[in-house]
Amino acid sequence: MGRTLSLGDLISHLSGRDMIWIDVRSPGEYAQGHIPGAFSMPLFSDEERKEVGTLYKQESPQKALLQGLDYVGPKMSGFVTQALEWAAGRKILLYCWRGGMRSQSMAWLLTTAGLDVFTFSGGYKAFRREVLDRPLPPIRLLILGGFTGSKKSKILKSLQAAGEEVIDLEGMACHKGSAFGSIGEKPQPTQEQFENELFLHPGMWKISNRVWVEDESKAIGRLRIPHPFFEQMRTSDLIFLKSDRQSRIDYIASEYGRADLDLLKDSILKLKKRLGGLRMKLALEALDEQDIKKAASIILDYYDQSYAFGLSQRAAERVVELETGKMPDEDVATALIRLADTGK
Repeated sequence: MGRTLSLGDLISHLSGRDMIWIDVRSPGEYAQGHIPGAFSMPLFSDEERKEVGTLYKQESPQKALLQGLDYVGPKMSGFVTQALEWAAGRKILLYCWRGGMRSQSMAWLLTTAGLDVFTFSGGYKAFRREVLDRPLPPIRLLILGGFTGSKKSKILKSLQAAGEEVIDLEGMACHKGSAFGSIGEKPQPTQEQFENELFLHPGMWKISNRVWVEDESKAIGRLRIPHPFFEQMRTSDLIFLKSDRQSRIDYIASEYGRADLDLLKDSILKLKKRLGGLRMKLALEALDEQDIKKAASIILDYYDQSYAFGLSQRAAERVVELETGKMPDEDVATALIRLADTGK
């Protein structure tokens, strides 16, 4: 049977490539939430798990065990073959819901096959408890702000390419954070999985480094940033990218110029109460004329006012402006790093 690892052991392996993680829970459990990066290798299907659980509660543990063996037996060689392929010589960390029979049974099988196997103490339930209850590590956040169209997300990628630590909340949420944020994105993860991804992000555990994060509201699409992290974002230093309005309009048009017009219209309709009837009508008419820049200009009036209000709620001494002009993204990243290093 495999040896046991704790959460601290799990975190120590975040930046390494010496271990893979395998989730042996059912597909439905995995879809709801899992340890980030874990492969799914369910011991039971959702239907099989339900039947075994019913037998355990209503008849006896022995009947549940026998039924489970009937389900698992034909799959055993496939489990070993798949694990060998995924592991490729690396250690394996297995987990189920509580670190009980499912992960222990799989650990026995894979250990018997010659693989180097560990189980996770307390299983996924213990991991989730840590996600929800563990205090936020003392990380140094630097918030990247700017009006809509300031290319904040692209600048974050340039910072990352320059070797800076970045937490891309919008990338993790599969949403750009506005009424138009779902366009061109994959479906959003569950709230549970979003919290898991943030908790185990390497930037959360490199406490000696600064970590760049884009300025966000509390919600990103239908997901919410965990309260402790959001509160730290709101009280951290912010560098505001000062970009002229026309450049922002041009960038928005380039980003959404190929999007489905019906999707753009649906997004504008979501803003009806905030835009007001006249601005909404004008924006929709601009789209009918395929004038993306005009529509963007109309909508920016609302977004700029909204962002300016949020910015006004921050301590003025924690906000620094950076004039970006026509600078390439890489040059903006360089200027940000210099500013963060020197305060100038």
